[in-house]
Amino acid sequence: MSELYGETSQGRHHAIKKHWVMVLALIAMWMAVPPVQAQSGNTFNSGSTGADGAFAPTISQTITVPDSGVFNYTTVNIPSGVTITYVRNSRNSPVIILASGTVTIGGSINIDGKSASSNGGGGQNGPGGYEGGSGGYGAVPSFVGVTGDGPGGGIGGGSTSSGANVSGGGGGGFASGGGNGVAQNAGVTAAQGGPRYGTPALSPLIGGSGGGGGGARANSNGGGGGAGAGAILIASSSSITFTGSILARGGTGGNAPSNSGGGAGGGGGAGGAVRLVANTVSGSGSLSVPGGTGGFACLPGCFTSAAAGGTGSAGYVRIEAYDYSGFNGSATPSFISFALPFPVNPSNAPLLKIASVGGVAAPANPLGSLHGVPDIVVPTSTANPVTVAIEAANIPVGTVVQVTITPALGNRTSVQSSALGGTESSSTASASVTLPSGVSVITASIVIDLTTAQARPIFMDGERVDRIEVAATFGGASEVTYITRSGRRIKKAGE
Repeated sequence: MSELYGETSQGRHHAIKKHWVMVLALIAMWMAVPPVQAQSGNTFNSGSTGADGAFAPTISQTITVPDSGVFNYTTVNIPSGVTITYVRNSRNSPVIILASGTVTIGGSINIDGKSASSNGGGGQNGPGGYEGGSGGYGAVPSFVGVTGDGPGGGIGGGSTSSGANVSGGGGGGFASGGGNGVAQNAGVTAAQGGPRYGTPALSPLIGGSGGGGGGARANSNGGGGGAGAGAILIASSSSITFTGSILARGGTGGNAPSNSGGGAGGGGGAGGAVRLVANTVSGSGSLSVPGGTGGFACLPGCFTSAAAGGTGSAGYVRIEAYDYSGFNGSATPSFISFALPFPVNPSNAPLLKIASVGGVAAPANPLGSLHGVPDIVVPTSTANPVTVAIEAANIPVGTVVQVTITPALGNRTSVQSSALGGTESSSTASASVTLPSGVSVITASIVIDLTTAQARPIFMDGERVDRIEVAATFGGASEVTYITRSGRRIKKAGE
């Protein structure tokens, strides 16, 4: 088993041999599963145990998210002038704030994705979001920028073999596709922005993807990609009064270093996800989830759009309450999804996970990043194609899984698995994939429409369910959204 990449002081990864694999099973599915009862009545329960007591900071502070991502408060009161900044943990958990009593936000909460570093490194993500890709590095034969992390990571900017022409990195995707990078000349293909993923219901609770790094010319650097913003859920068994701000903005793509002599700009990171749930939500606060702008090229002067990075996608804002008539806040961008409150942590949800790649078992808590220690190392003696083993529960037998390979350098490819076999409570499938050289991320997804699937009818609150949307990250809980014939969305979360 040989070394697969070296790492420079800027943290860039340069592939030498194959295969290192990062496992990230982001699952977006329409499927038939046993029905569960929706919460009834006009009383929402956040599920907070109150174990963390009251949260009432008097000064601004930075808080590292616990491994579970969950804070169990009695009440929350963030006064005006106080900013609470949450930073990611080693598991990259989103922020989940549960309160048994009232939540008052007069100050600010910040889960922004960071902008790219000045030396071409990608930006650091907010909790539950994804890191930006590093810019190309022309001092070694790796002129191409690294793709941003996440299911919607922007593709790294390209370069001709000599580094004569370059492209900016693609913007990170989320609520929409990220913007494409700009190619300097016809000799290089513009880097694609990352694809759209997720839903307005924020199932699962997941943040924005990172922008791709810009391509580099010989003896130059490309700008790094901006990071995706994080994801946050704030739920109260009483009320949320919101007059402050929640910032979940994608990071700005980096300009190519001014001394690089020709690098391209990095793509912007995508905005994040904000979900507020309570019996009553009121106030005039602001929720900000825009994508980051792409960086400029330096050819050799900076601030030129000739090889600029693409803009990151905006994120999602979701407010769930029985009474939100007193809410007159604003969002950037302006769209807010409103709905009745649904439980935060219901049980008995479907599960889909990637169990192994090339016979090597996936860890319990994979990183799923192109920029960290690999989750799986497939020996170089293992010939392509390799087998991706998939395990599932509470998913109809016969379902086919789409498996997507995202390499650090280059475009995504997708294949279909065999049909899930076994029982609905425990099934397996496999896919045959070709691993490119270097580091890759593997994701899995399933789509089934109940209007065409041969499945028993499901009814929720007297309405027939046409589709069920399920999503999860590998090693974490699945979350389910039941979508009725009238379009109503009833959200559940699994174990």
